[in-house]
Amino acid sequence: MSVRASIGLGGNLGDVRQRLEAAIGHLAAQPGIVLAGCSRFYRTPPWGPVEQPDFVNAAIAVDTTLPPHALLDVLLETERDFGRVRDGGRWGPRTLDLDLLLYGDLVLDDARLSLPHPRMAERAFVLLPLADLDPGLLVPGQGRVGDLLKVVETGECAVLP
Repeated sequence: MSVRASIGLGGNLGDVRQRLEAAIGHLAAQPGIVLAGCSRFYRTPPWGPVEQPDFVNAAIAVDTTLPPHALLDVLLETERDFGRVRDGGRWGPRTLDLDLLLYGDLVLDDARLSLPHPRMAERAFVLLPLADLDPGLLVPGQGRVGDLLKVVETGECAVLP
C-alpha cells in the first residue's frame, strides 16, 4: 500500500537549484518512491541567528511504500550523497537539507522522527512550496496548508524563475 508523503528541500551553499533538481531526480529513482509533484523554487531568508546566504527551498510530494523511518533513512543518505555533513549545528549553512514533513496523516514523535515536522506551520519556507502542491493539504492537528500560510510572514520569500 502506498502513502503520500511531503518532503521539504533546501540549501544555501553552491549551485543549490541544480543540486535540488538532482536530489529530486535521485529520490524519484529510489525503490518504493514515486514522485507525485514538485513545487516551484523559492528564495528565502535564513532561519536562525547565523549570518549566511539566502536559501533555495522547494517541496515534493511522493507516493511511497516505504515505512516512515525507512523513508527518513533514504533522505539522510541522499543528503550525504550530495555532500551534507551533519555536525550537530542547527540552522547553519548547508549543501542540502531534506525534511520529511508529512507522511499521510500519521502523527509520530520518537527519538528519530517527529511527524508532522515540528514548527512547519510557522515557517513560510515550508508552507509556500507545500501550498503549490496542495493548499488544501491537511497538517494533522494544525489545519490546512492554505489556512496556515495566511498567518505567517512571507514578505522576504520570492519565487525563482
